[in-house]
Amino acid sequence: MYRSKQKPEIIETERIESIEHNYNRVTSVPDYSVSPSALPEHCLAFLTGFAAGFSVLFIFYKIIPLSVAGGFIISIINVFASAQSAVIKRRAKLRTQFFDLLEAISVAMRAGNPLIMSLKSAREDLVLIYPESSDIIIELDIIIGRFNNAMPISAAFSDLAVRSGLEDIASFASMYATIEGKSSRADEITREIQQIIADKMEIEMEIETLLTAAKAEVNIMLCMPLVILGIIGYAGAGFMDAIYTTGAGRIVSTGGLIVFIISFVTARKFSSVKL
Repeated sequence: MYRSKQKPEIIETERIESIEHNYNRVTSVPDYSVSPSALPEHCLAFLTGFAAGFSVLFIFYKIIPLSVAGGFIISIINVFASAQSAVIKRRAKLRTQFFDLLEAISVAMRAGNPLIMSLKSAREDLVLIYPESSDIIIELDIIIGRFNNAMPISAAFSDLAVRSGLEDIASFASMYATIEGKSSRADEITREIQQIIADKMEIEMEIETLLTAAKAEVNIMLCMPLVILGIIGYAGAGFMDAIYTTGAGRIVSTGGLIVFIISFVTARKFSSVKL
């Protein structure tokens, strides 16, 4: 059986050309202020918001046109809310990926490599964990590509910090800009920032664990009034008819709806701690 063989020099040359192509393949930088959600995610958010808004208003009023109109309003609000949530999740994922990047850079720099070579080595390590389309791989390609075009690494990291809005990346960029070309402590600073991020992430995970039970209780307490109203309204043998047929009943329903909305917004705000 014939098997083609290539010289090691040719294989290495092809590998280097492939890597350089990856560094220069990015034509636009990611915008982390824009939601990464695609059309299916927006449609799902729209349908979820419409179902929630329609159900709540129908339970309180039993007026289908009003429930449909309210469902459309809530669905639009939910689309924007889910888009903002997607932005926050993307930044949190980038932060975790940046932590892994610092760890890979630290290992490479302890072996005596300069930062640019450590970045290239880190990319080869991270591509085993994350796909080529992940944010950290794209950002590494941008940073290395800009370095090849004579831009300082500190400036590339500063641009990433501004676009991502992440304090940890901004701290690393600021510290490295201070010592760039002036000190050999880059590996120590990288390890220190990595340890700071690790400590912060550990604390955040502990807080999130403590809040999990509280969030579950909040969700149950928010759903219980709707469940009770729905059961009494349909199985109460006319017990709730006055609320749906009289002017005073409509006023009471509106007051209850306002209290429910205030409770929902307040509960969500207090159960979502900004870390």
